[in-house]
Amino acid sequence: MSQDDGRTGQGTTGTMHKPPQQQSRRPESGGRSELVTQGGKTTIADVVVAKIASMAARQVGGVYAMGAGMSRTIGSMRERMPGMSSDTTQGVQVQVGERQAAVDIDVVVEYGVSIPDLANAVRRNVSNEIEHMCGLEVVEVNIAVDDVHLAEEDEQQQPEEPRVR
Repeated sequence: MSQDDGRTGQGTTGTMHKPPQQQSRRPESGGRSELVTQGGKTTIADVVVAKIASMAARQVGGVYAMGAGMSRTIGSMRERMPGMSSDTTQGVQVQVGERQAAVDIDVVVEYGVSIPDLANAVRRNVSNEIEHMCGLEVVEVNIAVDDVHLAEEDEQQQPEEPRVR
């Protein structure tokens, strides 16, 4: 027979239940993910996950820009205003849970790029970076292709030579 040692509620011949090495929990305030370990807790803000997703998507060749039409227009105007910086999370929405994250990305692709291949590459890179940097399981990466960038669009936007010097 085993004897209860009073500390674990189990006998001395029973096995002690060790707490998990890492557990995640979502705080009531929202907008953050907490990773709790024996050594302490790490809090990750949703904007951090969104920035990581944005940078990972931009690293994939064939992604010309991020964001839907109106957000790109507003972002372009914002960059031109003194004292304003560009929004690095433009075109990215995230939902972060206790242990998982879901990502929605709006992209503009370069003309000639295989969209299914590009979407798979973006999905893979975003998932890998978030899982590596945050320790969150990425359950889905939804990609919306909002436009195709044509090289001649850049040429048309070039200002004309000034008539007066």
